[in-house]
Amino acid sequence: MALHQLRSLTIGVPDPAGTAAFYADFGLIPLDTQGAAHAFATSDAGEQLRFVHAPYRRLLAMEIGADDPDDLGRVHRSLGRLGVPSELRAGTVHAVEPASRTEVTVRLAPRLSQPAVPATAYNGPGRLERATVRADVVGRTGPVVPRKLGHCVLGTPEPEAVRRFFVEGIGFKVSDEVKDTAVFLRCSADHHNLLIQYAPVDYLHHTSWQVDDTDEVGRGAMRMLETDPGRHVWGFGRHCIGSNFFWYLRDPAGNFAEYYSDMDTIVDDALWSPQVWEGHKGLYLWGPPPPPSFLNPEDLAALMAGAHGSG
Repeated sequence: MALHQLRSLTIGVPDPAGTAAFYADFGLIPLDTQGAAHAFATSDAGEQLRFVHAPYRRLLAMEIGADDPDDLGRVHRSLGRLGVPSELRAGTVHAVEPASRTEVTVRLAPRLSQPAVPATAYNGPGRLERATVRADVVGRTGPVVPRKLGHCVLGTPEPEAVRRFFVEGIGFKVSDEVKDTAVFLRCSADHHNLLIQYAPVDYLHHTSWQVDDTDEVGRGAMRMLETDPGRHVWGFGRHCIGSNFFWYLRDPAGNFAEYYSDMDTIVDDALWSPQVWEGHKGLYLWGPPPPPSFLNPEDLAALMAGAHGSG
């Protein structure tokens, strides 16, 4: 795949400083930046998240990694065939997705190389990977620091138009779909880097952050809830689509943030067959049922009013 990474997101919120405090607790690494932006890094991928002021919460921009100048030329030509203006410069191609007004930049960048994390040792029937010693999680005391940004989820009244922009224009690939509801797209070997779903207004549903294993999902979420139990949204559980373990929390602006581990990885496109899922498997394999506020965030009416007012 010529594209290889969801590199970063810029999110607009009414209170960047208050929202940023949540993500510092979440384990992202605050960066010293100039101006009003609040920027964060992950342990493996550098700067991946910025918050700036906006009248209501929304995804403002995303950056995607590409391998070489030919990839940028291909994106530029593909967007042109869709009738979407784009600006091709040395090292980047920039466009605005017309429906959601999200700024998208594809940038030449080296591929992310993550240091290997030793496999967590689990005992099982007839299988002793950890004999006569305690599980290593018993001794973990440090904060949970996400390894990288995995994906984001966009709600939009025009899912087919947004899908066309990212698939036919930018070059994302379809991994799976939920019938009449959502499409999971990838620009890397991860099962998905972008999920597009129908919503009555354009908004950011959640961002998702990779941690080492299931214990780090649980440890990270529990530390967040010790500070404020009201942050809990949904978890602990395992998705069917993507197969990852998950736990979702709510930031002060109303965006959801997900800790995840064990995501499906697609290293050979020819060997992966996208499926169309229905029923509860479109949401989860096991875990507590999702609360209504996960499917329809409580501030949707306010977001619709904000979008209408700014238009």
